[in-house]
Formats: sequence, C-alpha cells, structure tokens
Amino acid sequence: MDITEVPVSQDIKSKKSKNKKTKKKRVSPEGAAKKSGADQEEVEVKMEKTEAEAAFPPTFSVSEIKNKQRRHLMFMKLKQEKRKQKIQLKKKKKKEREALGDKAPPKEVPKTIENQRVYDETTVDPEDEEVRFDEGTDEFSAYFNGLTNPKVLITTSDRPRGRTVKFCEQLATVIPNAHVYYRRGLALKRIIPQCIARNFTYLMVINEDRKVPNGLVLCHLPDGPTAHFKVSSVRLRKEMKRRGKDPTEHFPEVILNNFSTRLGHSIGRLFAALFPQDPQFVGRQVATFHNQRDFIFFRFHRYIFKNEKKVGIQELGPRFTLKLRSLQKGTFDSKFGEYEWVLKRHEMDACRRKFQL
Repeated sequence: MDITEVPVSQDIKSKKSKNKKTKKKRVSPEGAAKKSGADQEEVEVKMEKTEAEAAFPPTFSVSEIKNKQRRHLMFMKLKQEKRKQKIQLKKKKKKEREALGDKAPPKEVPKTIENQRVYDETTVDPEDEEVRFDEGTDEFSAYFNGLTNPKVLITTSDRPRGRTVKFCEQLATVIPNAHVYYRRGLALKRIIPQCIARNFTYLMVINEDRKVPNGLVLCHLPDGPTAHFKVSSVRLRKEMKRRGKDPTEHFPEVILNNFSTRLGHSIGRLFAALFPQDPQFVGRQVATFHNQRDFIFFRFHRYIFKNEKKVGIQELGPRFTLKLRSLQKGTFDSKFGEYEWVLKRHEMDACRRKFQL
C-alpha cells in the first residue's frame, strides 16, 4: 500500500505558533514582588539620569546659544547656581570652624592685587637713619620743624567755568588759610614771584577741560618741588547724598595712607605741608589722602564717638581722585625744569602688580 505525504496547511502552523506565544509562565508571588522592585529601580535610575541632564551647569557652553535672550537667561541661571554653591560652602566651613573651636585652621586670605604687589626697591622705613636725614634737609623741613605756617593760594586756568569755581571755593573751606584768586591771563612764572613776596607757601592751580576740572598743579614755595596730578571723579557737596553740614573753620586732622615708596613718601609730605600741624580736635574733622594702586582718593569727614566701640562718620565733601603725572624739582618751569619723576604709561603700567607710590 502506497503512503502519500499530505502537506500541512499554513493555518494550522499559525495556530500552533499563537498557542505557544499565548502560553504564560506561572510565577510565584515572591518572584512577582522581586520583579516589581527591579522595575521600580529601573524607573528611579532613568529619573536620576533625566534630572542630571537637566541640572546646571549644562554640558554645553552657554556662548554656543545663538538666541541672545536665551543665552542671557541661561547665563544668569548658571551664575545664581554658582552663587548658591559658594554660599553653601561658606556656611559649611563656618560650621566646621565653630565645631573645631580653637583647633580650627586659620582663615584663607584671598589673593588681591595689593597683597600680591611686586616688591619695590625704593620702599622706605620711617625709622631709617637715612630717611630721617633726608627729612631734616628737604624742602619741607622748615614746615615740619615749626618755622613756617602754611598759606595757600588757589587759582584756576584762564576763564574758568562755574563748576571749577565752586570746586576751588570748596577746597578753600577744607584747607585752612587758603585764598582763591582768579588768573586774569597771568602766566604762572609771573604769579610765583608775587606769591613768594606775599609769604605764600603753596600755589595750587586747578585746570579744566570742557567745563570739568581735570588737572591740578601743586607748587611748594619758595624752592619747590612741583607736582602735576590728573583730577577725576570730582563730586561737589550738592552732588553728594547724606552729606553733613558745611565744615567749620577748625584745623582738621590729616591721614596719609599707603605712601610707602621713596616717591610716595615725598608726595605724602607734600600733602601734609598743606595743613597746620596743630589740629583742633574740637572740630572733629579729618582730611584723608588714601593711596591705592597709585590712585590718591581724597575724602573729608566729620566724626563723633557714640560709645567706646562705635564711631559715627559723616562725609562733608568735596571728594576727588588724583593720579600723579610728574614731579619736578624747583618751582614750575615747563621748558627748562628738571623732572625728578615722569609717568610713562607703556613702561610703568605694563605690570598691574607694580606700583610707584
């Protein structure tokens, strides 16, 4: 008997495959719990990845964002995040220091241009014998020995404007025994002999440009020296907020800060000789010349002692900033004068951490 092969239809095969797929495995409740726990862990890992991707700082550079507003917004968010981290680190260090008490390490001193200053060979020590000898024989020795009293003549450039005139008048109220005269077209070489004949010890000239004071020539009489300063950031009394009443006629105290080099020592003595040596403490007024990075900041204050630890300070004005341009030996002479020091910007300002005063 012959046997013939009968082909199996595709429908039967598909039914068998479906039956195989639909078969479910029996899982115990412990296994189901384990599986659900694993799924939760996977979901948590995915959430952490998405949060890390969205957190700051971004993986890309903010400067790559082409939209200006979006770039600014991202930059501000990044800046705020850094500030928060800095504050948190500061609080953490403070708590650690409080916990350690006396055993805490010393505080870190931040690096600034002032404390990273390049050492200058001309730095002087006031207690040095050579410095004392120079002070006893220089042009200001008569003033510091009490032989002369300061008398200052304040004048301006030709045809001064109202702002420069007011600035000179306010300077005259700060410096005792100061007198304001107008130039009227006279040259400085003709003014200096007249000042010497009338026993003036200083000639102060305020120059202006576009109705704004921009220069100061300070000439010590009768033998010099003469210093030329650039004047900037002038604020008159009416332009100052929370200023006190006008200063009185009492002689103020003088404070000179950070004039450490040989040149700075000379400039400090030049400013000190403007004021009488016997300040009247009843007036409670202080004139301050503060040198920082070769900029000389002038402030005029009145103080009051509230108690043993607190002092109240009230600014009287005016305020301005000076930058030394040159120091000349003798009285003012623009043609044949001998210059002791001249500012050369491209040579001297090449290093930001090296100062002249």
